[in-house]
Amino acid sequence: MKEDIQNCINTLREGGIILYPTDTVWGIGCDASNPQAIQKIYDLKGRTSSKALITLVGSEVMLERTVLNMPEISWDLIESANRPLTLIYDEVKGIAPNAIAEDGSCGIRLAKDTFCQQLIQRLGKPIISTSANVSGEETPKDFRSISDTILKGVDFVVNYRQNEATSQKSSNIIKLKNNGEIKIIR
Repeated sequence: MKEDIQNCINTLREGGIILYPTDTVWGIGCDASNPQAIQKIYDLKGRTSSKALITLVGSEVMLERTVLNMPEISWDLIESANRPLTLIYDEVKGIAPNAIAEDGSCGIRLAKDTFCQQLIQRLGKPIISTSANVSGEETPKDFRSISDTILKGVDFVVNYRQNEATSQKSSNIIKLKNNGEIKIIR
């Protein structure tokens, strides 16, 4: 795991994209502050840039540094979640503009997975996480289900957890507005 994390960090710092296990499904990721790397992900997935991407943070401190005007209810939702939870916040900082929705909001998940937490903490900044599939195709249930297009299109593939047979589910998604409005997306 340590070698994979170091290789990921080197790739991310060079503006590359990685294929890695997350607390949900296998993901394609990059430095969330690097617009060129984010564009590589959109190009690889064949995804329109009008569809914002999810960002992972590795700690509560990083979450607080990234979200402006964090609604108090977000902590209750995070603590009571029984599976990974992505919260969409109205305003963020330190995230590249092409990873943010047209309305300025951004989906952020506090990663609970040890690999993700260590990777993000060692990198020192948030990373992008989007499912490891071409846009419009089914989300892979495990590493063996990832298409050759994705495998060949990333700059580094993590070896850790490739042989796990268990399939994960995508995160729940809830949009939190600064005015207190809550909307369940997924």
